[in-house]
Amino acid sequence: MRRLARFLGPLLLAAAAILLPFAVGAYPLAVARTVLVYMALALSWDILVRSGQISFGIAGFFGLGAYASVLADLHASLSPVLSILAAGAAAALVAAFLGLAILRLRATYFSITTLALAEIFRVVIHNGGDFTGGAEGVVLPKPIFGGDSRQLYWLALGAVLLACLCSLVFQKTRLRLALTAIRNDETAAKSNGIHIFKYLMVAFAASSFIQGIVGGIQVQSLGFATPESVFDPNYTLLPLAMALLGGIYSTPGPVLGAMLLGVAAEFLKLKIPYGHLVVYGIIIVLVILFMPRGLFGLARPDRPSAAKARSLLRKGGGEGSSRA
Repeated sequence: MRRLARFLGPLLLAAAAILLPFAVGAYPLAVARTVLVYMALALSWDILVRSGQISFGIAGFFGLGAYASVLADLHASLSPVLSILAAGAAAALVAAFLGLAILRLRATYFSITTLALAEIFRVVIHNGGDFTGGAEGVVLPKPIFGGDSRQLYWLALGAVLLACLCSLVFQKTRLRLALTAIRNDETAAKSNGIHIFKYLMVAFAASSFIQGIVGGIQVQSLGFATPESVFDPNYTLLPLAMALLGGIYSTPGPVLGAMLLGVAAEFLKLKIPYGHLVVYGIIIVLVILFMPRGLFGLARPDRPSAAKARSLLRKGGGEGSSRA
């Protein structure tokens, strides 16, 4: 009965989300689609942060995916759907290539580097000339699905379901145990045969893949892209605040945070359009200081400690010693 109740809630929530377009108009659907975009980004950020690596490059890979989708559509004549998949693949490949260097960094050094990457991507696109559209950006012939609000909503919902699936894979498999051990004590994890670099690379590439997909969906839905719009700091700060508010190291946490803060964000943009980023920053600081486990973390039991994670991994079989 308890297991049935555990699955019944998410199923009812998913059914309500799918049926929402039949109950509301175009504007509420547009707001809901925006919330879903940020929700998927929050889930993708949480996947990587489970390893202890805090990335500030969400907007970078989001924007990279957005432009990869646009350029694949305009210059390679790919269909909008295929160009969205190409956006995710491009973001993951770039992350894997750059990860060969930056995943050797830790803590503040890694965070600053990912923040710098987002700005580098923006500058490259900005100076890309006719190929990228430069500062003026590019315009697609028409939005995907002809701009139909219902189909655009379902497309964004599909991105969230993909992000949830990926998050659950990282939460329910040995990946969680490995990332937990790395986050709590990297030296001890390495001594127990955990391939540090491999797991960090998998988490980084998976996170970037989702961000690229979401960027492709966003630009195909809007029908245009400019460096300033797709590399907007909102795409980093708001998903980060959502995940922290809801509760990190989980799948329900970022979803809960996105639902609460996403609606509040729309209100803040109307009331203080040039100061809402300050509010996000204040929320992040307050959550870190007074509620580090987030809202969902208050109601769930403690996750396995580093020692328990290493013990479970040891019972499951080591992977051989390797260098980080």
